[in-house]
This record gives sequence, structure tokens and C-alpha cells, in this order.
Amino acid sequence: MKALPSRLPGIDALWPWCLDIAARRRGQPVTQAWDAQACVGWDASQGFSLRGVWDEAAVELFDLLKPLLDRPPGAEPWAIGQLGQSLDGCVATHGGDSNFVNGPEVLLHLHRLRALCDAVIVGAGTAAIDNPQLTTRRVAGRHPVRVVLDPALRLPPGLRVFSDHQAPTLLACDASRAAQAAERVGAAQVLGVPALVGADGLIDLHALLAALARRGLAVLFVEGGGITVSHFIAQGCLDRLHLSVAPVIIGGGRPGLQLPRSNAMRECMRPSNRAFRMGGDVLWDLDLRA
Repeated sequence: MKALPSRLPGIDALWPWCLDIAARRRGQPVTQAWDAQACVGWDASQGFSLRGVWDEAAVELFDLLKPLLDRPPGAEPWAIGQLGQSLDGCVATHGGDSNFVNGPEVLLHLHRLRALCDAVIVGAGTAAIDNPQLTTRRVAGRHPVRVVLDPALRLPPGLRVFSDHQAPTLLACDASRAAQAAERVGAAQVLGVPALVGADGLIDLHALLAALARRGLAVLFVEGGGITVSHFIAQGCLDRLHLSVAPVIIGGGRPGLQLPRSNAMRECMRPSNRAFRMGGDVLWDLDLRA
């Protein structure tokens, strides 16, 4: 009797290797045996690659995550953004309801990005509306450092990120307001950034990235919202964007990306891109540096 082929390793077998790659980058202990027989290998010119035969879902996930996984230790800050939107470019209804624009597959992917990055960044608007936890509840892996951009200090200290103690949290504000922020959420949860806010009231995201890098937080996940992701793109501080489009039409909702207008199509951004199916949604992997 002919033996049935054994089942190919899939995402469940791949994910511990992905976590180990992130741990190696941070200089932390790993759990897998990294030797000539390892399922994942490293090459100085090609980065990480899969060895052996894997199922299609695992190969596709590794391909999607590879630009993040290939970040070397001690490199310059690198940021990946995520935005989930409708077919008509909205991230929420007019009233702010965004639960949930995208399907569960995209939500799972978001948690994977959190687990692989050093820190997750959200703006004050997202923190106020969603009161998120920003943890890795849906996947195995450590919680990232949670960074909340709140230069105006308008967020209440009772938000979960400041009070649940599930993961380290930093309220990022201008250094001139650090003492005031410390009175609200405690000095341990304040990142006072010199010259974060200019005379024009605009946030200098390059200053933020430099301050985070000094704390060893170099691989960053900009989770939202639309305004924050747009500012990262406009200031040239976002290396990659995962834009997930759901088959829903909101109509008159809150827009996603809000970038400077282009006068002609030849002036528009046309980033190198790849498309990945995630359930009923399509995730566009956009390389903003290519």
C-alpha cells in the first residue's frame, strides 16, 4: 500500500522561527536550533530564507514578513505602517466606528506585526477613540513597547495603555512638557523628546525615531490612525506600508491616507507593491523606499 505524503509544515511551524529572528535581532535568547539543518537560514546577501518544503500559506507569510525579518541588529530606525480601509478609502464611519473595517485575518496579521517589532506607535486620536491594548493577544510572542504620540497631553491617564501594566508604555511629548506628562501618567511612562514640536506646532517624527533608537527601539510598527500614518509618510519616516482594503463601502466616513495634493498623475506616488489575499480583504505591501 502506497504511503500517504506527510503534511507539509505550515504557519504554526513557521511562527516560532519568526519570533526567534526578532529575538536574535534584539540580542535575546532563542528557542530554535540554528544550525545547518535549521528550517530557516541566513545569507549575508539574501537575508533570511526558508529551507526545505513548506505549505503555500507559510511560504506566502514568510515572503510578506521577510522585509521586516531581514532588519539587522543595530541598523538605523525602520518603520512599517498598517492601515485598514474600505473600498472608498475610509478607515471608520463619520462617527468613528472602525470595529471592524477588515476581517479577522487582517487583525491576526496586525498582532503578528506587533510581536515582531520593538515598539508600536499610535496617535492620540486613535488612543482616545479606540482605547487599544496594543498587545499580542492573538499570537504567541512578546508585547511591543507601546508608544502614544500625545504632544498636547490631552489623553486621560485612565486609558488602558497607561494603566493596565501589560507592557511598557511611553507617552511621547516634547521635552518641555515631560514634567507635566509625568504628573499624569508617571515619569517611567514618559518619553520627553527634545524639539519634538516645532514653533509651527508640527511634530518632527525624525526626532521621535532618534529618541526611540536611543532606547534600543529601532524596528517600529506605526499602527494608526490615518493621520499619524500620513504624517510618517509625508515626512519620509515610513519605509513600508501594509494597506488592507476590505470589500465594504462606508460612504462619507473618515479618510485614511491624507497626503499633500498632486497636481498631475506623473507627480503621484507609485510605490513598488505586492498584493496578498487575506480572507475577503486584499493587503497591499507597499515599499516606500524602492
